[in-house]
Order: sequence, then structure tokens, then C-alpha cells
Amino acid sequence: MSCVTSYSVFAPSANFFSGFNKNNVNFSVSNAPSSFFSNLTPSSASFPRLFSCGNILNSRRLVSTDWRCCAAQQSGNSASAASLGSDDSDERVVVLVIGGGGREHALCYALKRSPSCETVFCAPGNVGISSSGDATCVPELRIADSSAVIAFCHKWGVGLVVVGPEAPLVAGLANDLVKFGIPVFGPSAEAAALEGSKNFMKTICDKYGIPTAKYQTFRHPVPAKHYIQEQELPIVIKADGLAAGKGVIVATDLEEAYDAVDSMLVDEMFGPAGSQVIVEEFLEGEEASFFALVDGENAIPLESAQDHKRVGDGDTGPNTGGMGAYSPAPVLTKELVSVVMESIILPTVKGMAAEGCKFVGVLYAGLMIEKKSGLPKLIEYNVRFGDPECQALMVRLESDLVKVLLAACRGKLSQVSLDWSPGSAMVVVMASNGYPGSYEKGTMIQNLEEAENVAPTVKIFHAGTALDSNGNLVSAGGRVLGVTAKGSDLAEARERAYQAIEKVNWAGGFYRRDIGWRALPLPVQPKQN
Repeated sequence: MSCVTSYSVFAPSANFFSGFNKNNVNFSVSNAPSSFFSNLTPSSASFPRLFSCGNILNSRRLVSTDWRCCAAQQSGNSASAASLGSDDSDERVVVLVIGGGGREHALCYALKRSPSCETVFCAPGNVGISSSGDATCVPELRIADSSAVIAFCHKWGVGLVVVGPEAPLVAGLANDLVKFGIPVFGPSAEAAALEGSKNFMKTICDKYGIPTAKYQTFRHPVPAKHYIQEQELPIVIKADGLAAGKGVIVATDLEEAYDAVDSMLVDEMFGPAGSQVIVEEFLEGEEASFFALVDGENAIPLESAQDHKRVGDGDTGPNTGGMGAYSPAPVLTKELVSVVMESIILPTVKGMAAEGCKFVGVLYAGLMIEKKSGLPKLIEYNVRFGDPECQALMVRLESDLVKVLLAACRGKLSQVSLDWSPGSAMVVVMASNGYPGSYEKGTMIQNLEEAENVAPTVKIFHAGTALDSNGNLVSAGGRVLGVTAKGSDLAEARERAYQAIEKVNWAGGFYRRDIGWRALPLPVQPKQN
């Protein structure tokens, strides 16, 4: 595997590179107006003379180099792409968040509170993000079109792009932004393969000694079933690619395991994402979510959190994208945090760098703290903030998030420390009836303002809401709301979250009543709407 790192050039004017063909090399230019790129003229004869001190890789791309020409300062308070190399502690940055779910709402909320933030845009965003004032939503921006995103960044002087969901990362949005000198918090497509391909992640684990479950990868059902026959039950079958959080089946008997294999490899339930499957041993223990910010070489842990994947109370029913979370997670002691960093996170960061794919962004490690050993094993990697864990983390974060994420973009996380509010936070997800199966959209939701007024520390993040033709708030997805609360401890946070939920009037929704049950064995039992 090889990865190409983009090349940043600081240009004093739009005419500085006149005479160079932009089609011959993918380089990025900072401190130049957007018209710069349209002014490049088709003559590449002088190209080797100017760039002879760089390292050229074939005729299309430039490998990373430390050489920069003609750095110039940009005037004004808003930091645009030119600020990637800046150490100005007083810079105020225009931020663009990519995505439109509950995670993105929480990121907008935290970024808007950052002293270094001038403005937050969110594309496409959602009605809750917009109505709360946490960001200016840009629903018309085509986030799958890198050129449209780049043009928007140039127009509005965006100095930081934060990519929420995994799909744009796997598709290479970060690659394209970095080529044009736009700081982006999120990994390249090559590094995002840690989430985009479970087989790739397992290969990295094997090569760099990262503890994970025993597994085999298969493209055909017959050998997969033969392998399953030789293993202990339960057993886990996973689609290799992105399957919207639904590509994992824990099979308790052979028939269920065979059906899972056939659904992916024969029936193509997940399309190309299921063209190969990972058959993995079942790990018994307690799950935990571990997040670390990474700048390519350094990593710092965020506060711990714990998710609840199953749809029903007592961790019953099918897996979901997450029905609730809390932070901190008592299962992740300081000692375990050190073990995770030393045995899982740092070997991954170093391994990706050795593979030529430096990882910049947030590494979200889904862990199993094994019952028999008490030690963590890696279940999966995500290359973005978890949802709903992000909601619980962002209400607790007290550091300037803009500065922190820019430090990651600049390779300077070693200079960063994070501050967190004391106490705990909990988020309880309210989902449409029927989720994670088929569900009805357009059901009316009322009394959210009253719910948020239960306590000053209550915040409701929108994941799947819209306005109907009469201006009423309605459901527009499976997971719809993330009712989040802080407290002096987890018990108080949970009490406030469920008190707020009781105020919400939504006949078309449901929620788990036992979020936090592992840490608090006697959960509240509020009434369902």
C-alpha cells in the first residue's frame, strides 16, 4: 500500500504560478484568492526548475516535502486556508462541518462555543441545528461533490473543515480538500480504510501486533460455512465494508450463522459492502468506546464513553447505530486507558505511518474488555466521532475545540492538553417506532423547548428531524433526537436526561429506559410516551 501526501504551497499572488499547468500535478496553494486556479496557464516547461527541491512522484502528484516558497501573511481576523501553518493564538476561524446528524449537531455546538471560532457552517445540517443557532446550515451544498465543497470554502474563507460521517472520508473528500490547502480534520481515503474495510483493519492488527479477535475473511459462502463449523458459538459475521452500522450479526447457532453468510455473499443484502465477510470469534466482556485525536504521529485520548448498541432494554434485540451513551465510562480506568494507548492506539498510528498512510483525525476504537483477562481487544475502528458518544463528550469538553482540531491538522497535538467539565454526561436516543427496521417518517414532535428547560445542563441534539408543510417539527429518520444532560455524577445526569424525555410529546417514538445500567444497576423507569 502507498499513500500520497498532499503538497502545500504558499503563494503571494494569483499570478505567481502563471505558466504552470495545473493538470500536471496536484498541489495545493494557500494565501491565494480562489481565482488563482483559473489563472494557471497551460505551459509546464518551467515546472522542474521551480519544484526541483521537492520530490516528484510520477507526472500527476507530488510527494510530501518540507520546502515551501514565499510564505505571506493574510490580513483580517478570519483564518482561511493560509492559516494551516500559522501559530497565531488570536486567529478566529470560519468552520465548515460536513454532515447532518446528531453527531454533527454536537460538533457544531462545541465549535460555536470555541473562542477561536468566528462562524460555523454545516452542510447539509438539519432543522434542529439551524433553529438552535448552533450553525448556519447549507442544505444546498453537495457534499459528495468535492469541487462544490472547495468552492464554498474559498468563497467564505473557511479555515477548518470537520467531516462528521465516514462515507465522505472513505470517498476521499479529505484528500481533495488538502490538495487545495484547506485544513481538514479527518483522514485521507487511504487511512479511512481502517473503517471502510474491516479486513484492512484486521490486516493492520496482524502486522503490528494489535490485540483483536481471531478471524478469517471469505468471499464465498461454502468455505465460510466450513470455517464456522469448526468454531465455537456464538460467532460474529461482519460485512467487510460500510453498511450503515447494520453489517454485524452475532449468530447463536449454525443456522443463524449460515443465514448471515448467505444474506451477505449470496443475497447481497449490503451490496458491495458485503462482497466479502469477516467471520470472527465472539468476545465476552464489556464494550467500551475509546476516542483518540491523531495528528499523523501523535495521539491524545479523549474522555471515555460507553455506548448501548442493542435496541432494547437489557441489551436485547438487534444492533443499532446506538441508543444512548454516557461519559465517563467507569470500565475504562486510568490503567486501562494507558493499556489501550500503548497496545492499540499508538501501534495503529505508527503502523499507518509506516504504511505510508498517516492518519489525521479521530480514531474511534470499539473495544471489548475481556471478561476472562480484563484486558482490551479491538473490535473495530471508526475514523470519526461516534454517534451518540460524541454528544456526551461535546457537552463535557471545555477546551477550545477549534484550536485542538487545528493542532491535529498541523501535526502539533503534542502541545495540546484537554480540559473536561467534572461530573458526567448522558445522552438517551429517541428513535422512530420500528427502528432499526422499517419505520414511519413525518410523525409530529412537540414540547422540546419545555424538555430543554428541565435543567440548564440539558441539551437536545437533532439527528433526524424536519419541518412539515405547516411548520411543525416531525421525524425524518430512524434515530431522531439525542436528549443529553450533564450532572455532578452519572446518576444526576441520567435523572435529568429522563426528566427531559418525559416532557417530549412524540407518540411515534421510543427510547431505552436503562441507559447507563452497567454503571448504575438500578436505572430509572420513566413512562413511555
